[in-house]
Amino acid sequence: MGAITPIGNSVESFWESVKQEKIGFAPITHFDTAEYKCKLAAEVKNFNPEDYMDKKSARRMELFCQYAIAASKEAMEDSGIQMDQEDPYMVGCAIGSGVGSLQALEREHGRLMEKGPSKVGPMLVPLMISNMAAGNVSIAFGLKGKSIDVVTACATGTHSIGEAFRTIQYGDADVMVAGGTEGAVCPVGIAGFTSLTALSTCQEPERCSVPFDKDRSGFVMGEGAAVVVLEELEHAKKRGAKIYAEVLGYGCSSDAYHITSPAEDGSGAAKAMLNALKDGGVSPEELTYINAHGTATHHNDLFETRAIKLAFGDHAKALKINSTKSMVGHLLGAAGALECVTCVKEIQEGFIHKTVGLRETEEELDLNYCRDASFEEVPYALSNSLGFGGHNASILLGKYL
Repeated sequence: MGAITPIGNSVESFWESVKQEKIGFAPITHFDTAEYKCKLAAEVKNFNPEDYMDKKSARRMELFCQYAIAASKEAMEDSGIQMDQEDPYMVGCAIGSGVGSLQALEREHGRLMEKGPSKVGPMLVPLMISNMAAGNVSIAFGLKGKSIDVVTACATGTHSIGEAFRTIQYGDADVMVAGGTEGAVCPVGIAGFTSLTALSTCQEPERCSVPFDKDRSGFVMGEGAAVVVLEELEHAKKRGAKIYAEVLGYGCSSDAYHITSPAEDGSGAAKAMLNALKDGGVSPEELTYINAHGTATHHNDLFETRAIKLAFGDHAKALKINSTKSMVGHLLGAAGALECVTCVKEIQEGFIHKTVGLRETEEELDLNYCRDASFEEVPYALSNSLGFGGHNASILLGKYL
């Protein structure tokens, strides 16, 4: 696994910060927010692309691609895979980004308006388009198998890992480097989500991202990348790989309801969760823990709660439910991938992290949203991601026995 996050630029530093309940929220530094209602974000700190690639390569990549390369480098090194001993056409890549590079678009649109079309840079398109994360990772590590960019807004990371899982199941690859990446803390990104009234305008870092809290006021934009190396079991055992957890099931659905709001009864998200459990051969009553999408918007937290109740019935009250976004904000296309990494660490260590900042819920939000961390066996973890457009994805992870 590999991660570049607002609270740590490696899996271990991120995980230590999670256990210490650190938050990554602070005033935006990427641009001047004087005229913006939203002034906080969860930015990556102390990131130097030249720690992960040469200067020339870094110049030819936008931030979201640099983050993807960095997380993939850690994941590949952690996996111990030696590409000179693999069939490169059986090693693929599924790394998605929700929006690609808004910065490249901003920059070159400015040149277009000020100096005319002939001054638009020739690299605009390859710098901007979201598939270049997967493209650059494939080039950097010699991955010649299936290379795809799943784009489903906030569900991108989970769909990417799920589709990589399916690719291996189907026999199209032995190994898939999978995850999500995003670097959209920029003027048009913040202004656009603010105009949509999706972002919190709270200026208190401790209260800006409070999933499931009655005072929640929107999500906080995060940035970074998370990547996992998925491998067919016999292939992994043959080379003596260290196995952290097992992907058991993957479920999807579409709300077919509204471009930004989840279905109010939670039926779409409920179906995705049940599909993942069915795919993994795990009954709803066997599940004890869900890593929720938990964005801290009014609609998401309410309708995701309804979805959990619809899927699990009376058993919903017995579930531990937390939101990693309480510490890192919403990484958009990278969110589900980072939450997958979180689930793996929780399974490994028998630890369920706290939903940081949660003080008081409201009437319908009456489930166990983990006001406190707990040490307990985590045999299965279900991770949810719900994207604008009605895209729902759930992935079921289990302890490898």
